[in-house]
Parts: sequence; structure tokens; C-alpha cells
Amino acid sequence: MKSWSRGIGLLLTLAAGITLGIAAVALSQPQSATKLVAAPLHTPSDLSLAFRTVSEHALPAVVSITSETESHRVEVKGGNRQMSPQQQQFLEELFGNDPRFGDMFGQGGERYIPPQQGTGSGVIVDSSGIVLTNSHVVEGADRVTVTLSDGREIVADSWNYDPRSDVAIVRIEAGGPLPSLALADSDGTQVGDWVLALGNPFNVGTTVTAGIVSARGRGPGINEREDYIQTDAAINPGNSGGPLVDLDGNIVGINTAISSRSGGYDGIGFAIPSNMVHWVADQLIENGEVRRSYLGVQLQPITEDIRESLGLSRNSGALVNKLFPDTPAAEAGIQVGDVILKFGKDTIADQSELVDVVEKSPAGKAYPVTIQRSGKEMVVDVKLELMPSDYTPALQRLKKEESNKSDSSKEVGSLGLEISNLTPNLAENLGIPEDTQGVVVRGVKDNSPAARASLQPGDIVQRVGQTPVNSLEEFGDAIEKANSEKGILLYIRRGDSGAFVVLK
Repeated sequence: MKSWSRGIGLLLTLAAGITLGIAAVALSQPQSATKLVAAPLHTPSDLSLAFRTVSEHALPAVVSITSETESHRVEVKGGNRQMSPQQQQFLEELFGNDPRFGDMFGQGGERYIPPQQGTGSGVIVDSSGIVLTNSHVVEGADRVTVTLSDGREIVADSWNYDPRSDVAIVRIEAGGPLPSLALADSDGTQVGDWVLALGNPFNVGTTVTAGIVSARGRGPGINEREDYIQTDAAINPGNSGGPLVDLDGNIVGINTAISSRSGGYDGIGFAIPSNMVHWVADQLIENGEVRRSYLGVQLQPITEDIRESLGLSRNSGALVNKLFPDTPAAEAGIQVGDVILKFGKDTIADQSELVDVVEKSPAGKAYPVTIQRSGKEMVVDVKLELMPSDYTPALQRLKKEESNKSDSSKEVGSLGLEISNLTPNLAENLGIPEDTQGVVVRGVKDNSPAARASLQPGDIVQRVGQTPVNSLEEFGDAIEKANSEKGILLYIRRGDSGAFVVLK
């Protein structure tokens, strides 16, 4: 079983899969969900009975999944390892020309990758043999085996997956109807609701744990599409792909990750809401892939400081902090710094809602988009297109860059910033195009407004407020005109990403 930790320990149980076409089968709709617990709970015995009833109902539909990859060889480059002639002679005598050690001697060649195996969980959502799980459980696999609750092991006919949401479906043929669970309407799930997490943690066997919904709308930065349900029901490696069910015995989420410092249960688990799962799974079943519409922008949350600096009258909308060329948004004239307030008839509460609305809107149609720019509202028409498969990777990380000092710089003592002109030499060292606009952060003083705003050497400041800056003089003039009492809004570029920050 493979795993990794991110940040404070966001742990995923990873395995691998391939894409094959499968027949279209409709998943159970939320309105078909059964009701197992009708009476209110008054005593601990009532709660115990509810847990028992739900477990008896749900466990037959929970499966374990094993994914396997075959051994293969990959080309590796040599020339990086430095060793003495005596060391090289010793290793050559010891290992000979064994290709499994590829670039052992710095000569390049082939490297042998042995067979690998990963495990996870899943849940049957259609009696014909459709299993829901996580993308990272089956992605890249050469063989997927599903173990049913009755002990039968069935090799999957096909599997399709969506790394952006971490949802996958696996198709098996069992020779007859299988027990299944319905997908509930996750929008009705509230903080404090009891839930049960089911799966096969650490490959010890199917297990049930209980907890509550701790929060909704979480986005810890694991996948590109996130709107997680957070729960304190124990979720551990191997639980990935298993269901999170309510006390009606219906699926409200698919377990996908945990936040952990130890690699095990630390009280914070994340599940993909069933409504997102339903939309993705239906497309995987029907098309073998997920077809999303897209705008071509990068978004960031609107904090109270940013709201005040932009003069927004309400704490809603999605702030554009990067615009990609040759995309629907660019063609429509949307700009960095625009706040998207409405898309079509939908009022946008935040960036997550905008992405959700856009990706589910049919491509090839034009939609009116209400934006706020420089304090004024306006409407632009955006014609959506299907998102290219290589538009963005499933997992994105910010790249940290450092800059070399240039001959000319300006220190803004009150902000704790040292700024340089962006010369062609600096642009080359930073790995950015020569025609990039802005000035370079050369230094940041400890405990300064710039440090508190998380500015770093190598950041490119491209705007002060709504004013573009492309030289030390323009930067200085814009800072002098800015209202420091309200906070100074800067738009910065860091690596391949952009963000708005407020200095106070």
C-alpha cells in the first residue's frame, strides 16, 4: 500500500488505474434513499440500535479493492553520480550489468520497476455491479480486484477515474444482483449530524467507525476540485473510497483523505460530498470521462481586508487572480482583479460555487457574467468551452523562487519591503518570461507588514490597488497614493500563480 503526507500530514492511500469504456448505467437518485431510522433518538440504547441497524444495512455493499501494476522497465539518464574508479570497479564486480540497477554507475540505461500492489475500499451503488471508489485507488493499475462482503474475489471488467475530483467507478460482473447503497442529497447534511465511516483500514477487514459531521466546504489543497465534508469518524489508510453514511443508511460522502501528523487517525477526515460524486460518476459511466466547462481563470478567496480594499459592498463573489490566454474568460475580456458576482442566473457566493456552476454548465453556449471592476459593476458575455484534458494537473503546488540582487532597488521602510526593477537578467534567473510586468521583492523584514502578509523574496508585484506598476518610480507613486489606513492591496505573482494580499 502506498501513501504520502502533505502539509501537516494530509495522507492519501494511493494506488493506480487505466481507462476503459463501459456501458452507461444510471446511479440511484437521492430521492430513492431508504429510511432506516424513523423514530427520534432519546437514549444511548437508541443510538446504539441506530448504529447497529445502519451497519447491518450498509456493510453488505462495502467492498475491498486491490490494484496491481505489472513489472516494467523505464529509461534513466546517467552522468550524475560521481565515484572513484575503485568504487566503480567494486560495484561493477558486485552487480555486473544487472539492468535493475540502471544508472548505478552513472551510465544511464534501464531501471527495473517491480510489481506493485495497493489497497483501498469501495461501495456498490448499483446492483448490476458498479462500485464507487477514489481515483487514487485505481489510477494506473493494470489489474483491479474487488473483494465482496461474502468473500468472493472478482477481477474488474473496467474502471474509469477522474483525478480532479478523486472519484472513480469500477465495473464488476458478479452473475447476479448485488447489495447496494443509495446516494443521499449531501446538501442536506449539517454540522453535528451523526455519520458512520466504512471501509478496510490497514487491510485488517471491513470496519465501521462513528462520528459527526465536523464541518462542510473544506478545501485542504489535496485535489483540484474540493468541497469536502469533514468528520471525526475514524478514517485511516485503506479507508479511501469507502462510504460515509448517515443514520438513514445512505451515502453522504466518499472517504478520501485524512489530516494526520502520525500517518494514522488524528480526528480529522475528509469525504467527497455525494452530490459531487453523483455528477462525476454519472459522466464516468456514460462517457468514460468527465466533461467540464471552464472559464480559464485562477481564483482566490475574498478576505475582509481584500473586500474593503476593493470596495465590495458584500462579502461574496470570486476574485480573479490569474487569467490564462486563449480561454473563454480571456476572449470575453475578463481581467485580473475582477470579482465575479453572478454567472448566468446564479449569484456566486465564493470561488467554489463559481467553479461548480461553470463546470456543470453546457459548453458552446454564451452566459451573462456580472463582474465588479474598479468599483463598478458590468456584464460581459462568456462563451464556455470544454476544459482540455491537460488544462491543469490534478494537484497543483506553488513554486518558490528566489531572486538575485540587482543594481537598483528601493526600500519601503514602513512596509518592510525592498523592491528592485525587473531586469531581463532577473527574469531569466527567476524563470519567467522577459516581458513579465512588475517589480521584484528583493527583501522582506521580519515582523513587518510585508512579512505578516507572507511576501517573499522573488515575488513579482504587478499592481498596487488597481494601478499596474512596472518600475520603482511607478511603485513608489502608487504606494504614496494608496490609503495605508485601510490597507494597501497588492497583486503579486509567485512562480506560476498569482494572489492578492493586503499590507497593513
